[in-house]
Amino acid sequence: MHHGRPPGDPLVLPGPWDAVSARVFADAGFPALSTPSAGIAASLGYADGETPVDEMFAAVARIVRAVDVPVSADLENGYGLAPRELVERLLETGAVGCNLEDSHGGVIEEPRRHANRIAEVRAAAGDRLFVNARVDTFVYGDGDPERAIERAASYAAAGADCVYPIGAPADVLPVLRAGIQGPLNALARLDGESPSPGELGALGATRVTFGPWLQRRAAAHLGELAARLRQG
Repeated sequence: MHHGRPPGDPLVLPGPWDAVSARVFADAGFPALSTPSAGIAASLGYADGETPVDEMFAAVARIVRAVDVPVSADLENGYGLAPRELVERLLETGAVGCNLEDSHGGVIEEPRRHANRIAEVRAAAGDRLFVNARVDTFVYGDGDPERAIERAASYAAAGADCVYPIGAPADVLPVLRAGIQGPLNALARLDGESPSPGELGALGATRVTFGPWLQRRAAAHLGELAARLRQG
């Protein structure tokens, strides 16, 4: 799904936060889905980054059971699990891929350490999982595109199938695309001002995800409906 895509036609992966939203996206015709950890956290009543690991895997399993399309899961920084345990627990949910980010608690990790973790995950998973390596340079680092490219290269060399420089400005995407081999994930923000998925594709993205934006838009709409009900 990720390879051989023409410019402007990225793989668009909505982010379900529960079984109902997963079915909505699958029924709309999307070929695959990618869960957002922040969206699932909100649906379970937790702040982003505070979902207990057992509840996260259980939520992912419910989403996978609800649809007939492939599901990738955002596993944050891996929850402190050993790579083999992380892989086996994810495979038990039925998911086919994962996001792994190179920061923890707002602190970006040393790239070699994260590359080693990715290599261990790849060794444990073989070809059973699609590994998307999140690069947090633009979120918690100095925002230098060259540093992001260096990190991306080391993660790809370690076995990542895709890299995800989350928060990269749109005008930097062509620079990243020129320096990064293989699939490139970009974040689409549904704020009415940021580029659309197609525009992100034209700038170099081959995969587009939404983080918690879809869940937050749905919650905002529900809030509007609740206000109307209160007004009678």
